[in-house]
Amino acid sequence: MESLWLIILFGAALAGFVQGLSGSNFGLVAMAIWAWALPPALTGPLVVCGSLVGQLLAARTLRHGLKREHLLPMVLGGLAGVPLGVLLLQQIDPLLFRLLVGIVLALWCPLMLFSSSLPRLRVGGAGADAAVGVLGGVMGGLGGLTGPATALWSVLKGWDRDTQRSVIQGFNLAMQLLTMITYLVSGTVTAEALGLFPLVALSVLLPTLLGVRLYKRFSDVAFRRLVLGLLALAGLLLIAQSLPHFL
Repeated sequence: MESLWLIILFGAALAGFVQGLSGSNFGLVAMAIWAWALPPALTGPLVVCGSLVGQLLAARTLRHGLKREHLLPMVLGGLAGVPLGVLLLQQIDPLLFRLLVGIVLALWCPLMLFSSSLPRLRVGGAGADAAVGVLGGVMGGLGGLTGPATALWSVLKGWDRDTQRSVIQGFNLAMQLLTMITYLVSGTVTAEALGLFPLVALSVLLPTLLGVRLYKRFSDVAFRRLVLGLLALAGLLLIAQSLPHFL
């Protein structure tokens, strides 16, 4: 039990710091650590709990660069995606879940590493924003991963840094709140998960506040590359661990 608590504490603290610094990515960082030891039915609620606490702590930064014309369609799309993701969480096989997490990490992280050289999209309005919101909602309901789809979309659209952070953070806050409510209503949150919520919340507090404090002062280029590189490696390891069971 103590080793499980240490894994949860370490994953929550590291993910909280990254989320405080970037406005997102709690789910990806936590999943890279927790997916090795925790079942999906436990991992999903813990990710949502930690991400929600971190988003609430950093909520005051939302006023910087907030673009409601981008955020509102995404949130509306996410309202449809979250229930579908929760349904999938209750049905999915644990090994398949780890494989999917690995694929997300292995594909998304290298894309973000080379995001400065990705072409900027000049098309796609509110409808495209809503479609991205649906995808983010499904991934959020499935495992608290609301950030990757919206983060990559904001980079591809070429939004400035403050706009990216505020839109991603606003979407994550809304989706994590909706996901937690859906988890509670549907009975997805087990007694074990509920008992671990305080540990996750306490582990997130200081690292998130530290990340928020360093947001405007910290040169995050090298840090961003290191984190994304480690996450991509974690994704490859998860694929290597899970894929043989399906072959």
